[in-house]
Amino acid sequence: MWRLKIADGGNNPYIHSTNNFVGRQIWVFDPDYGTPEERAEVEAARENYWKNRFQVRPSSDLLWRMQFLKERRFRQTIRQVKVENEEEITYETATTAMRRAAHFFSALQASDGHWPAENSGPLFVIPPLVMCLYITGHLKTVFPEEYHKEMLRFIYCHQNEDGGWGLHVEGHSNMYCTVLNYICMRILGEGPNGGKDNACSRARKWILDHGGAISIPTWGKAWLSIFGLFDWAGCNSMPPEFWLLPSFLPLQPAKMWCFFRLVYMPMSYLYGKRFVAPIDPLILQLREEIHTQPYNKINWKKVRHLCAKEDLYFPHLLIQDLVWDSIYIFTEPFLTRWPFNKLRERALEITMKHIHYEDENSRYIDIGTVEKVLCMLACWVEDPNGDYFKKHLARLPDYIWIGEDGIKKQNAGSQLWDTSLGLEALLACQLTDEIGPTLRKGHDFLNKSQVRDNPSGDFRSMYRNICKGSWTFSDRDQGWQVSDCTAEGLKCCLLLSIMPPEIVGEKIEPERLYDAINVLFSLQSKNGGVSAWEPAGSSRWLELLNPSEMFEDVFIEQQYVECTASAIDAVVLFKKLHLGHRKQEIKNFIRKAVRYIEETQMPDGSWYGNWGICFTYATWFALRGLTAAGRTYHDCLAVRKAAGFLLKLQLDDGGWGESYLSCKDKKKNVKLSLCLVTQKFTPLEGNRSNLVQTAWSLMGLIHSGQAERDPSPLHRAAKLLINSQKEEGDFPQQEIAGASVRTLMIHYPNYRNIYPLWALAEYLKRVPLP
Repeated sequence: MWRLKIADGGNNPYIHSTNNFVGRQIWVFDPDYGTPEERAEVEAARENYWKNRFQVRPSSDLLWRMQFLKERRFRQTIRQVKVENEEEITYETATTAMRRAAHFFSALQASDGHWPAENSGPLFVIPPLVMCLYITGHLKTVFPEEYHKEMLRFIYCHQNEDGGWGLHVEGHSNMYCTVLNYICMRILGEGPNGGKDNACSRARKWILDHGGAISIPTWGKAWLSIFGLFDWAGCNSMPPEFWLLPSFLPLQPAKMWCFFRLVYMPMSYLYGKRFVAPIDPLILQLREEIHTQPYNKINWKKVRHLCAKEDLYFPHLLIQDLVWDSIYIFTEPFLTRWPFNKLRERALEITMKHIHYEDENSRYIDIGTVEKVLCMLACWVEDPNGDYFKKHLARLPDYIWIGEDGIKKQNAGSQLWDTSLGLEALLACQLTDEIGPTLRKGHDFLNKSQVRDNPSGDFRSMYRNICKGSWTFSDRDQGWQVSDCTAEGLKCCLLLSIMPPEIVGEKIEPERLYDAINVLFSLQSKNGGVSAWEPAGSSRWLELLNPSEMFEDVFIEQQYVECTASAIDAVVLFKKLHLGHRKQEIKNFIRKAVRYIEETQMPDGSWYGNWGICFTYATWFALRGLTAAGRTYHDCLAVRKAAGFLLKLQLDDGGWGESYLSCKDKKKNVKLSLCLVTQKFTPLEGNRSNLVQTAWSLMGLIHSGQAERDPSPLHRAAKLLINSQKEEGDFPQQEIAGASVRTLMIHYPNYRNIYPLWALAEYLKRVPLP
């Protein structure tokens, strides 16, 4: 039986930590763990998910919750409440529902103070890991049979009815994910016609019916070339010489968004090496299975720009294709011959230097899941027996998560993000007497998770920003600063600093809070917006060179309304508690950030959300930031328009529901020269409500002062939340709520606990009740 272990580094000599592994969450298989009844409960959860997988695609993340609730012997002792049709919500009813949710959520806290959870959704991240370990010969040693079983379970659970796989668990089938998952099934031992419910044959039919693997997008072409199922001649050029370009050029590595930069860094190394896995019988079979014509008859140069329509979101302009073709035709022949091959050797050396720097400064976790596998493979290609590769292997458990739908590979986890938001929700409940130990442990986690140092050495030359004083998305070891995580972590620490230390622990030293402010200031752009990871400032036209067909707005860093609003909220509170620190700079920061939010509002009163679905998410954040800065419904047009936007979308049951299609569906193109588009709000199918989005909207309206004007919309929303609460205090898992890069949706299972709890707490504080 599987078991989640917390803050455990094991005895591996190739792993180290900056804070004794606080925040680390890893799964182990223990054949002796669990009673027969507990094992039966796990199997029942798996079976229930399988039967209902097309109704609710994201998993409820039940396995670790079962484990924790049993270990803590949690029993909900607060009675369940419901609000009847014509009944008014009373203060007692709302308080009871909130307390039940708070006690349940507190029981899920880990021993080191954080809240575990999966952070998954994409369906293209497990296959490259399996392919990499197959190439290196470590698949069976790193992932024994029980892992294979759960990986296959995940693949089967998320196969669409048409036989393919989407970009994420709720997405339509595309070539990229279908080809990769088909290969993964074959590597894990399934035959051409094997797999649950004929998974392999159905997948292969989808691939061949849609033109075969030659129409896989750019990232897929690279992985198939690495695996010997494609030819590097069919890929757009990814020259490692790019990493030699001087900083004064308009196109240079430092100008790229960090996630994209760190994908193409190892990818260009593998391209420069023209690395191809050893060809074995399985690869020869796969060549026959995924292509519509004999492998040796394919004209690779003619398929370089081919992309299946199911994958195509960001079509390349002709000028971009001409650029890639020119590089391939006019530079590649020279760089592979003497004396120019010396430049290629130097470029590969510099590229690997950057890879090692990223690895070392993230303790071999790396910035994300896609980058991790590529960096690991590059290290193996450089030296199959070297310590660099062994250090990568030691950190693979940090990415593995297990739910009732099987093993998924997450994006390094969302430990800090979930914990800071969860603590804010609990603090809003004002239940210190009941949940004091929970707050104390959470405070300790935040204390130990703050990044204490900048990246090593001359980090500017390695394209890194300051990170001392920041909080990351996952844990301290990962080391990558994120603005909204820093803002939410800072706000929690500020709120806890004014509480009795005998209850919540000693407050964090002011100098460390000043460091956090410094990070936030470094990420504000001239237009007032706050970027996520690094300072934004690259020319917008560079987005035209985005080589990925599946994602948009990924080539350069930019500002985000959610990050900006989080930063305002934290900085305003910091200003109140630390009056003398950088007073004028703080005033200017808030003024510019507020202006950015007001200027980016859409005509209908909403804001586009980059990290959640979608307009409801960003509108809540924007209202939170504006009102923290002192804007009100009466003196701010943006607040009035935002409140109107939310009110017109409230459904008959009192809730709100928005489809992930809002993130990706384009209403019309405008200013095509700048790659800008107008998105459109898309409701959930059947006008269903979503509890997380209902909580966002409820809090947004509360921030706007709706209780003073007409509280009835707030009562209707709160009624839906109260009546949806389950017997033990949990809330049901519904549609996916997180988002990224327009087309990629992210699953945050803890959202279903955090946001309804937080919304009920704000409702109780700000809405008069009988």
